[in-house]
Formats: sequence, C-alpha cells, structure tokens
Amino acid sequence: MARRRDEPTGGPTAGGARVVPDPDRPGSWFVRIGTTDQSHVDPDRPTLLEFDYMQRMAEAIDAYGDPGERIRAVHIGGAGMSLARYVAATRPTSAQIVLEPDAELTREVRDKAPLPRQSGIKVRPVDGRSGIAAMPDDYAQVVILDAFAGARVPPELTTVEFYADVRRVLTGGGLFLANVTDSGALDWARRAAAGVAATWSHAAVSAEPSTWRGRRFGNVVLYGSAAPIPTRQLARAAAGAVFAYRIIDGQDLVDWCAGARAFTDADAEASPEPPSMFLGH
Repeated sequence: MARRRDEPTGGPTAGGARVVPDPDRPGSWFVRIGTTDQSHVDPDRPTLLEFDYMQRMAEAIDAYGDPGERIRAVHIGGAGMSLARYVAATRPTSAQIVLEPDAELTREVRDKAPLPRQSGIKVRPVDGRSGIAAMPDDYAQVVILDAFAGARVPPELTTVEFYADVRRVLTGGGLFLANVTDSGALDWARRAAAGVAATWSHAAVSAEPSTWRGRRFGNVVLYGSAAPIPTRQLARAAAGAVFAYRIIDGQDLVDWCAGARAFTDADAEASPEPPSMFLGH
C-alpha cells in the first residue's frame, strides 16, 4: 500500500526492492522495499515531492545561496533519486553524486524512471561512510543523508566521527541535511541531533507536531552548517505546508538535546524499528 505524504519512510527488513507504478499518477513510480514505499518519482515532474520530509529538505536546499545557482551536492542513499532530480530541475548544471550501494535497485530505477539527459547526477555503488571518506576536502556545498538499511538508519551514519568527515567534505558554509526516524520521547533522534549540534556551529531540527509530542512514529529532519541556517524562512514554509512541521534551533535545540549523548563509533545504534503497522505486518 502506498504511503500518504504524512507517513514516514524507511523500508522493512524483509523483501526485495521494487519500482512499482503509482496507481494515482500515471507515469509515476514508488520505490518499494517490502511493503513500504521509500521514495516517489515522477520523471516528468521532478519538482513534485510526494513525502513531506523531502519537501522540508528541498526548502532548505532552495534557501542555500542564490535561487537557481549551480551547486555541488552529495546524496547519501539513492532510492529513486527524488531530491537529486529536484536539484537538477531547480539548479540546472549542478554536479551531484549519489552514494547508493544497491546497484540492482539503481539499475531498476534507471530502467523504469530514467534520469534526464545531462542531469549531472552520477551514482556510485558504495555505502555512505566509504563514499564520503573517499571524497576530497571542501568538495560539496550540500550533503543530504537519507539512507536506510531495511527500516532503520544505519548506526555508522549518525556518529560524531562520520559527521566530522561530512564537515570535511563540505565547503565552509556548506549545508548538511539528514532524514531520520523515531517515536515516543525521540531519545534516539535527540542523540543524533546532539552530534550535529556538536559538529556544526549552527544546527536545527524539524518534525511534524504529533511526532514532536511522541504520538506517532515519524520523520525528523536534522540541519547542520558552519553558516547561519535561515530557520525563520524555513519555519514559515513548514508551517504553511499541508502537513506542517515545526523547526527548532538555538536555545530551544540546546534544551531539547539536554542530557543526550552524541553517538560515537564506539556506541552507535541504528534508529528504532518502526511499529508493525509501518512494516505491513
């Protein structure tokens, strides 16, 4: 069953990857892992983002630099390459690298939902940690993390050691964005956010209100940069969305992360398993 736009993403551990038609939008596709839709792609409408968290990330990318300005972006996790297609459409000639270890999934996506010609999107069949480690210093202006192993964010992608490597790859004012999932008191997300806040001088977190209140399992977007993040602009956009998000930064973020220890390579944990309703059990 296809997810609504307000439902979190991240596939179940069972089953293989498939690219299946969207029954409501001819020519569109869902990237489905088991019974969970991880990504939505409309090759003819690359600026149509089906999932709310992707809309929030797109707004942050739009706010970076000048509108339409070419950027260098790295995507950790590929799936349907929805955000990479968005950047290619809104910032033509941008150079983008997608780190996606599942080469079979990439082939299926390319076959059913081909990338536009001269998109500037290059896919490397490597995991995020290895792919970032191989990149030169000051390469990217934006790094986007949206990677799941089954239904969970891999533990090695939310540690302070990994964040430090991402900071090395980013330019001085570059932007880091991450989509993670959690529920309840958001203890895991707070630890992931604490690492972002410890790595970059400016940080923020956004989520849908019911996720903030612990009422539902949901997506949490993390932001990090050495430069100020335009949180007021992003908050206005998020508040007016169909599924509104609330964004916090500054002292509110410090208070929210209070007592949360940033993950390290020595004690990293994968994000919590979603409730069975999200796994189709």
